[in-house]
Amino acid sequence: MTTVRRALWASTSPATRGGVATYVRTMQDTPLWHTWHIHHVTTHRDGSAVAKVETFAVGAIRFVVELIRHRPDVVHLHSSAGASFVRKAILLWTSWLARVPVVMHMHGSDFVAFHDGSPRPVRWVIRGTLRRARAVVALGDGWSLQLRRIAPGARIVVVPNALRSADRVRQPGPGEPVRVVFLGRMGERKGTFRLLAAWERMRADAAPARAAVLTVAGDGEVDRARRWVDDHGLGASVDVRPWLSAREVAALLDDAQVLVLPSRTEGQPMAILEAMARGMCVVAAPVGGIPDMIGDGCGVLVPADDVDALSTALRKVVEDERTRAGLGDAARERFARTFDVDVVWRSIDSLYREVQR
Repeated sequence: MTTVRRALWASTSPATRGGVATYVRTMQDTPLWHTWHIHHVTTHRDGSAVAKVETFAVGAIRFVVELIRHRPDVVHLHSSAGASFVRKAILLWTSWLARVPVVMHMHGSDFVAFHDGSPRPVRWVIRGTLRRARAVVALGDGWSLQLRRIAPGARIVVVPNALRSADRVRQPGPGEPVRVVFLGRMGERKGTFRLLAAWERMRADAAPARAAVLTVAGDGEVDRARRWVDDHGLGASVDVRPWLSAREVAALLDDAQVLVLPSRTEGQPMAILEAMARGMCVVAAPVGGIPDMIGDGCGVLVPADDVDALSTALRKVVEDERTRAGLGDAARERFARTFDVDVVWRSIDSLYREVQR
C-alpha cells in the first residue's frame, strides 16, 4: 500500500508582496507540493489592521480544522519577526498539543533585533517556541549562528531560499547604457537614499566612461525618492517606479546587468536570487545571508553606510564589462548549485522525512 504523506503550510497569502509570498508561489510549482499533498493556510494578507486580524482568526480556525481532519505528517510554518512570529508561535504550540511535528522556517531580516529588543519574558517565550519545533530552518550559515545563540538546544538546519532558473542576461552593445536596478521597499533600511547619493557622487566626480541608468522600483517611500531625484537633477539617469508585478519585475531584470541592494538588514533577499539566476552582477551590503549568496567572488560586498565605497563599486561594475560579466557568471553558477528550486525542494523533502519519524 502506498503511504500518503501530508504537510500543512501556514504563511502570508501567496498574493501578497514580499519574499515569503514569492517563496510559497515558487514551491507550489514543484513536486514537493504534490508528493506531500500540501494544504496551505493563509494567516496574513496585505490590508488594514482589522483585515489582518480577521485573516488570522479565519486562518487559525482553518488550521485547527486541517489538523483534525487531515492529520498532517508535518506542519511547516513560515515566520518573520514581530506579529508574524506571534501568529506562528500560536500555531506551533497548537500543533505541539496535537502531536504533529513542526518545521519553523525563519525568513525575516529583523528577527534578531526583534528578539534582542524584547523584554526577558518574551525572549523566554521565543526561545521555548523555537526549541519546541522539530526543526528550525535558517536561510544561511550566518543566520544559523544567530538562531543558535537565541535558542541553544534548538535543532537548526540551513535550507536556502529558492527560485526557478532564468535566461542569462546579455551585456549591452556599443552605445547602449548599463542598466542598474534596485528592487524593494524604499527607505532607510534598504538603503535607497544612500544609493541615490552614491549614484549622484559617481556622476559628479567624473562622468562614467560607460553610460548607465538606474531604475529604483518598489513600495515604501516612493514619493520621497522621486522628490530626491528631482531635487538633485538626476531625472535623466534615474527612474523611480512603484511596486511592480512579478511579470514586470522579470521584464525589468531581463533587460538589466546590475542589481544593487545596500540594505542595513536582510534575510536572504529574493531580489538577489532573481539577479543571480540571470547572471547579473550584484552589489550589496554584507548583512544577513547576503555574504553566503554572493561572497567569494560572486558579487561585490560594500558596507551598508559607506556612500563613497558604494559609488566606487558602482563605477567599477558599470565601466568594466569583464568584471561585471565575470561576477554575474560566477553568481549564476552558484545559483545553479545552491539556490535552484530543483535543488532546494529536495532538501525540504528530506527534512520532512526526518522530522516525521
